[in-house]
Amino acid sequence: MTARDARLHAFRSDLADARLQGEVTAERFVAGRPARIAVPVADVRKAPRADAGINTQFLSGDDVLVFEDIKGWAWVQGERDGYVGYVAANQLGGREQAPTHIVCVPRTFLYPGPDLRFPIAGHLSMGSTVTVIGAAETRGTHYALLPSGEALISGHLRPIGEIAADYVSVAETFLGTPYLWGGASGFGIDCSGLVQLAMRMAGRDVLRDSDMQAASIGETFQPGPDYSGLRRGDLVFWKGHVAIMTDEETMIHANGHTMLVSREGLKDAIARIGYLYGGPTGFRRP
Repeated sequence: MTARDARLHAFRSDLADARLQGEVTAERFVAGRPARIAVPVADVRKAPRADAGINTQFLSGDDVLVFEDIKGWAWVQGERDGYVGYVAANQLGGREQAPTHIVCVPRTFLYPGPDLRFPIAGHLSMGSTVTVIGAAETRGTHYALLPSGEALISGHLRPIGEIAADYVSVAETFLGTPYLWGGASGFGIDCSGLVQLAMRMAGRDVLRDSDMQAASIGETFQPGPDYSGLRRGDLVFWKGHVAIMTDEETMIHANGHTMLVSREGLKDAIARIGYLYGGPTGFRRP
């Protein structure tokens, strides 16, 4: 049988996705139950334990398939990027209403009603999807109304299907966002999470981890010995890391050096990173 990446295919020795029958070995195969992330950010863990490491995060409104519910944990696969892991079962809800809009700013607040003076009821990250059922205006501020009765600033949303023109410009809105290993939201993000979320907002769904991105996004190319062939939007990969070029000499990346999403000169980064991890392993043009 063909080897499968367990990050992208739901299989264990005891249980597997029914769609993998005949491709993997498991004691039992089940069809995934449709569900939707019902919290602002759901940590996706390596194991069904609160102290297990975080591989990625799903955002409010993300659709998932549930293959197992046991002891407060759900073993799920994200439908958008295929990532498999464990989330707290109480973070899941149904798919009663189809989302109509997506959050298009790094972070926004939920209010209990259409008034920015109300104590906030929650918060959402860019990439979260919501169902808008109405609109309101209070003292000149426009709000989108949700089925729960909560409200969002309407200018922080755009209709699903309306996309940004430039994914690099989206990434640049995250400057100063804290670095978080496994993070995939405006509240904390890692290098490949930044690439994935920025590209999603520009209409392109890509895989989650940097090794996956290095093998699948766009085309490989050689920028030349002095890197003069690089341009805005190109991706630079190191072992376990990815950065986005903002121009011929400068890049943006979520990194453990500044613990922020920050700009850095490419050659400065190559010198700094090389001390521990070696030089770039590849370049790709989306």
